[in-house]
Amino acid sequence: MKGFMKEFKEFISKGNVMDMAVGIIIGGAFTAIVTALVDSILMPLIGALCGGLSVADMSIKVGNAAIGYGAFLQAIIDFLLVAWVLFMIIRALNKAKAAVVAEEEPAPEEPEEKPADIALLEEIRDLLKK
Repeated sequence: MKGFMKEFKEFISKGNVMDMAVGIIIGGAFTAIVTALVDSILMPLIGALCGGLSVADMSIKVGNAAIGYGAFLQAIIDFLLVAWVLFMIIRALNKAKAAVVAEEEPAPEEPEEKPADIALLEEIRDLLKK
């Protein structure tokens, strides 16, 4: 049991596990932000464009049963909007990261001109090889 606990402690303390835990926590918080954006801003705008109709309330009556296809459509729209918002955010982050990397990257150095004696010696070497 002692060996198991030691192995588990080593596993938990590795950087990758800690990075993953932080990523999951931040991802959960970020999900709440994106969901609020979609539910509170984008979906009401879509509803207004559709004449005030709520997509989630759409249904078809078949006999005594109501088939609520609107909830399914709402889930698809939510998914697409969340994916689009995430894409736009990641795209902006990638552009910002590329700009920072471009600033940090030194300009390629121009090759220095060889002294005349070195160039002459290389030319003689190449002629001797032939």
